[in-house]
Amino acid sequence: MRIENIRNFSIIAHIDHGKSTLADRLLQLTHTVSERKLQEQMLDSMDLEREKGVTIKASAVRMTYEAEDGEVYELNLIDTPGHVDFSYEVSRALKACEGALLVVDATQGVEAQTLANLYLALEQDLEIVPVINKIDLAAAQPDEVAQELEDLIGIDALDIPRVSAKEGTNVEQVLEAIVRQMPPPKGDPDAPLRALIFDSHYDPYKGVVAYVRVFDGRIGPRDRLLLMSTGAVTEPLEIGVFRPDMTPVKELQAGEVGYVATGLKSVRECRVGDTFTLAANPAAEPLPGFQPLKPMVFAGVYPAVAEDYNLLRDALEKLQLNDASLVFQPETSQALGFGFRCGFLGLFHMEIIQERLEREYDLDLVFTSPSVEYQVTLIDGSEIIIDSPAELPTPDQIEEIREPWMEIVVFTPSDYIGAVMDLVTRRRGEFKNQEYLDERRVLLTYYIPLSEILTDFYNELKARTRGYASLDYSFHEYRAADMVKLDLLVAGQPVDALSIIVHADQAYAKGQKLVSKMKKVIPRQQFDVAIQAAIGKRVISRANVKALRKNVLAKCYGGDVTRKRKLLEKQKKGKKRMKMIGSVEIPQEAFMSVLQLEED
Repeated sequence: MRIENIRNFSIIAHIDHGKSTLADRLLQLTHTVSERKLQEQMLDSMDLEREKGVTIKASAVRMTYEAEDGEVYELNLIDTPGHVDFSYEVSRALKACEGALLVVDATQGVEAQTLANLYLALEQDLEIVPVINKIDLAAAQPDEVAQELEDLIGIDALDIPRVSAKEGTNVEQVLEAIVRQMPPPKGDPDAPLRALIFDSHYDPYKGVVAYVRVFDGRIGPRDRLLLMSTGAVTEPLEIGVFRPDMTPVKELQAGEVGYVATGLKSVRECRVGDTFTLAANPAAEPLPGFQPLKPMVFAGVYPAVAEDYNLLRDALEKLQLNDASLVFQPETSQALGFGFRCGFLGLFHMEIIQERLEREYDLDLVFTSPSVEYQVTLIDGSEIIIDSPAELPTPDQIEEIREPWMEIVVFTPSDYIGAVMDLVTRRRGEFKNQEYLDERRVLLTYYIPLSEILTDFYNELKARTRGYASLDYSFHEYRAADMVKLDLLVAGQPVDALSIIVHADQAYAKGQKLVSKMKKVIPRQQFDVAIQAAIGKRVISRANVKALRKNVLAKCYGGDVTRKRKLLEKQKKGKKRMKMIGSVEIPQEAFMSVLQLEED
């Protein structure tokens, strides 16, 4: 295929604006997938994606399209997620493209992630082709949304395709717009090879399968390839393209998107963002990769059975290959034994990783309560960064603690401004500005600590606005704050995995909630179990789990009262001894209950 007839593009949108459905229609119209094999969410291959109705993993597919001008074009679509936690996947996919389809729901209009993904595409200097979807719905307002897009990106409202991806209405206009408006890739097929790895997955037979976009040169089946940042050399087992199944081809040349089955078994040798070149004739410099995003949320991951530790490590390494934004390192907990401290982009990302580990690798896991990264200045002037409450030094060593603050953007109907403002200010948020997009919708910008939006902020925002509000967030800065470590003691023993770092103003309220939750989930023992929340040596809340009482007098059918007293005294001594040497097993629900502290 001539490079002038190749189009590499991505589809970007807010979550649930019909991006995957539009991709299905494009596959159907270009006959890439036969009618017999076609199913909904064709590019969302994971069960988890189908269940939750969201794209989690970017995927690529090659389509062949004969345009109205009679020319045959090769269209390489790289599908992207829409959820705010997966903006990293979007940024990687956009690196491999020259254009982007911006899909907007005709009933919702421009929303938070629409803007965030649009700005990502504009930063990469991509050609934007807007598309208004869901025009078949009764509440659709395509003219108003078209005007909104014209004001936003300056494209004439009359030139924007209005489609119904579900019914297939006007989807041909989208294909024609891709061919006419998006530029072909630039690149020299005869220059030394440079191919960017924008994604990868692990195959037990083919090793690391790298998804590549070839910028210069060509890849043949017998070429020895060099990874420019790691220095690893490999001869590909297979090269091919996605149709959407993996289909081997004889070569990949400049401008094309495909895959290379490297045969490499180590995750560290083949990194997303690296550049392939020929070992015999290497390029002078690698392609500009992309900066790995910094994880925002940290949690401990432990196997429920200690013997599964090595299985968990292997699973995390393979999952990291599929999801380069996951970071982890070993850690130890007194309560849970050996495990890993993992970094995630957000709470939804953490939930997806947990589900994938349990389903795909058949592991039974315990996740600790999530935390954020704090900067701590010590009395001696040195600085440390901590992401776990267990790492926090004692108060007498600390000069200052700084916590991460986010800038959040909330799109909401104007009727719910009061409800949104109340929610944010209750969580220590600071107002930045307010902007009316039209007479019905308003954009609110706030600064808020990351720890305050970690658990159920998004759910509560949706509840207060009846599902109409949308949210986007980005890192703002670190600020000094009066933070304290809240410890939980069970039967006098601190449980390090249940410790949390909280603002001093909220410590008493959160301590009481934590103790109340624990009282419900910790099973009764043969002795009284004291549950305490403490800041340092000061206990701020306490509750007792009452002992199970065994009726030792059941075998007494009468006789002298001293005999009964003797049995009760014996029981009392036994319980006292049990309390001294007995241990309390903490169930998994206890670790999860920390996540729901805000709900009551």
